[in-house]
Amino acid sequence: MHVLETKDLTVTYGEQIILDQLNITIPNGEITVLIGSNGCGKSTLLRSMARLLKPQSGAILLDGEAMMKLPTKEVAKKLAMLPQGPVSPEGLTVLQLVKQGRYPYQKWYQQWSSMDEEIVRHALHSTGMTELSDRLVDSLSGGQRQRAWIAMTLAQDTNTILLDEPTTYLDLTHQIEVLDLLFELNEKEKRTIVMVLHDLNLACRYAHNIIAVKDKAVFAQGKPEEIVDRELVKSVFHLDCEVVADPIFGTPMCVPYGKGRHMTGVKNSIEHILSR
Repeated sequence: MHVLETKDLTVTYGEQIILDQLNITIPNGEITVLIGSNGCGKSTLLRSMARLLKPQSGAILLDGEAMMKLPTKEVAKKLAMLPQGPVSPEGLTVLQLVKQGRYPYQKWYQQWSSMDEEIVRHALHSTGMTELSDRLVDSLSGGQRQRAWIAMTLAQDTNTILLDEPTTYLDLTHQIEVLDLLFELNEKEKRTIVMVLHDLNLACRYAHNIIAVKDKAVFAQGKPEEIVDRELVKSVFHLDCEVVADPIFGTPMCVPYGKGRHMTGVKNSIEHILSR
C-alpha cells in the first residue's frame, strides 16, 4: 500500500515551475530518500507532501484521500514533518518541546491525558532523550538537539514522518547517530520515513527506496541497488564517478573522480574493487 502519492503534481513559486506533473509513490513502512542536485525541487516536493505548499495543480493523496481536502488536525495525526534547521523558543526544555507534538490531540475539554503522558515518555525513550528531558534545548549538542526534535515528531504519534535534510550541519558521528535512530524507528515501529539527504552513499545505505529528482520531474525511482549507477550520478549530479559495492553493507557506493593526492598502490586497489 502507498501511504503517500502524488498525481500530476505541479508546484510553482510565482511564475517559476519547480515541479512539473510529478507522479511518485511512497511505500508504507519503508524508508524513502529524495536525492538530487541543489535546487532540483526535492525539498519543495517534501514540503508539498507535508501540505506546507499548495500545489498549482494535481493532487497529493494521503492513505488514498486527497490531502488538501482533509482537516488540518486529521492530517497532523497521520503525518509529521521535521523541517530543516528547526529553532525552538529560548528557554524551552526537551520535555516541553516534545510535549508540543501532542498539540493535534488537545481538545478544549481535555488539555492533557495519561495517554499523552505515556506517548511523550515513549518518544523520549525511543530517542534516548529521557535523561536529558530537563535540559534546555539550546544547551544540547547538534546530534542531541536533532534527536529532541525527532522525539517531538514521534510524540505526534503518526505512521509517517517527513524530514528535510535531518543531518545538515552535523558531523559524521552525529549523522550516523541520527540515521541509525531513524532506521531503528522504521525497523522496530514500522514508521514510514521520507527524507531528503545530500549524501548519496548514506542514502543508499539506509533507504529501501530512492527517488531521484531532476528537471522538475522524477528521473528514477526504485531500490538503490537497482537504480543507482554511474549513469544516474552523471545525469542527476553532473558528476563523473565509479559506483562500487560498499565494502561493509554491499549497497551502491559512489567514488567520484576529481583531483586529490594519489597514494601508492591506489590504482591497483581501485581496479581490484571494480573487478569484483
